[in-house]
Amino acid sequence: MTTKQQKRTDISTLGEFGLIERLTADLKTLRSTTMYGVGDDAAVLDPGGQMILISTDLLLEGIHFSLVYTPLKHLGYKSVVVNLSDIYAMNAEPTQVTVSIGVSSRFCLEDLEEFYNGIKLACQSYNVDLVGGDTSSSLTGLNISVTVIGTALKEDLVFRKGASEHDLICVSGDLGGAYMGLQLLERERKLFEEEMAAQKSLEGHEFIIARQLKPEARGDIIKLFKEHDIKPTAMIDLSDGLSSDLLHITRACGLGCHIYADKIPIADATRQMAEEFKIEPLIAALNGGEDYELLFTIAPDDYEKVQAIQDVRIIGHMTHTSNGNKLMAQDGTAVNLQAQGWKHME
Repeated sequence: MTTKQQKRTDISTLGEFGLIERLTADLKTLRSTTMYGVGDDAAVLDPGGQMILISTDLLLEGIHFSLVYTPLKHLGYKSVVVNLSDIYAMNAEPTQVTVSIGVSSRFCLEDLEEFYNGIKLACQSYNVDLVGGDTSSSLTGLNISVTVIGTALKEDLVFRKGASEHDLICVSGDLGGAYMGLQLLERERKLFEEEMAAQKSLEGHEFIIARQLKPEARGDIIKLFKEHDIKPTAMIDLSDGLSSDLLHITRACGLGCHIYADKIPIADATRQMAEEFKIEPLIAALNGGEDYELLFTIAPDDYEKVQAIQDVRIIGHMTHTSNGNKLMAQDGTAVNLQAQGWKHME
């Protein structure tokens, strides 16, 4: 008697977001307090009064970070900040975090104290409380899970799906720096592991290294929205790269987009390092990820308001889906935008 072999699908064929969609496709909310579940930067609960937002993230040693070049204090700080960014991306305010860790025997008490010093510094800097978590032993190094809780008035919430045709596409800060910082650190790691005598110095590259090891969430931009009476129509934080995250917005809205290569903000330090690595700076900005800037859309009527915010750039506009998702070059040619950012499941 023979048994039929069960079909097995390689997870990497779906990618992170394809996997999430597959696993959650038939989920139905059972509670009236669940306003919005899977599909945005944070879940939204409505207990009556202010909305409660919840987001969680998992960071695994060897996948999301390397302790060869990441100080534990920086890692603790970054672990909190990247989660706060998800709440800001909903136009909300983070209020509390929980941190759970799995730790292997190679870590001592002083190591964990240094890690938690970074967590405490982030909480102090962003005015959030560490209110709980869990610890466990691990056979695979250091594993970190952070959950962040935030609040917002219902009318202030911004989702990925709210943009309309002709809305302007905007981005805060500059892009590609975290990716180029990672390239530099990885190069130095390989030189260190190969025990090569001549190693290039990290001096003079503090900007891109900080963008990778100690990013900042853009809560300041959320405050500026309120000061300038701006409410974005759609928003996401840039964790996976401009191209990937913009396509999340276009899919959620059922629209297309056109962005302009000469409008995408790239810092001089990022350009210089990209040129040293023989990488086109625009490619780093489009696909690098981990910038944790805010990508958002606004109604055309808010053009003058957003122009008054110094650290925000208008890079394009939303269009009908039939016009596609295009990157427009200075010579007028257009190429299709593709999601080529960080892939978690490969």
